[in-house]
Amino acid sequence: MDLRELGSIGGFFALRTSADTPRPGPGAVPLAQVYAGDLAPLTRRVDIVAERHTPPERRVAASIAQLGLAARLWSVALGAAVLTGELPDLDPARLHWSPDRTSPDDLWLDLSAAPDTPRTRPATVDALHDTVQLTHLTPLAEALRHDTPVSRRLLQGNAGSALAGAVRQIDDWARGADRPESAARAAALAEGLLRRPELAGTVHGPRMRRSSCCLYYRAPRGGLCGDCVFDRPPRRAER
Repeated sequence: MDLRELGSIGGFFALRTSADTPRPGPGAVPLAQVYAGDLAPLTRRVDIVAERHTPPERRVAASIAQLGLAARLWSVALGAAVLTGELPDLDPARLHWSPDRTSPDDLWLDLSAAPDTPRTRPATVDALHDTVQLTHLTPLAEALRHDTPVSRRLLQGNAGSALAGAVRQIDDWARGADRPESAARAAALAEGLLRRPELAGTVHGPRMRRSSCCLYYRAPRGGLCGDCVFDRPPRRAER
């Protein structure tokens, strides 16, 4: 599998590996370290997002941070699935993440354990669910909730929205590249994923509009995302 091809879909799909760059970026850590309880990198990332967006509540920054990383993980996995029919092994012990990088989040995969090609598995709904949702997004949500009180429903909504966003970007790319089969493959995989308990009900309808809000509208320069559950920003209660 040539992971360099993923970047042709868009920046959120690109994945740096040790085959191209010998080391991860400064400050990068294996995601397994974060999931195991080292919250310092995650806290730093939320701090950076909070400084950039200056929201009135830290949970807004936490939501934005989690949504960005979820979008990267779904994009890499789904992009590989539609381009090759295979999934790379995104083992959290080998997948390094830099909390300092601006969007899209920087990811670097260590291939030293498999020097010729990353370990792969057939890209089924089960494999995607295990690779992204269970292996990454579920422990990421729990780690984030230790740093910042934010509802599981909101984080689940972010996971569904991130998946839907990856599907839409693949659809746009597939139209330009005259690859309708890739768009159909992405849609079929997403349909199966959105039936899983963690993602069920997070988005709905042909446009995959989310059923919750990521709270971005609460940032001073924020607004509604394209798939937001709201048609207009809710009015804030006067103090």
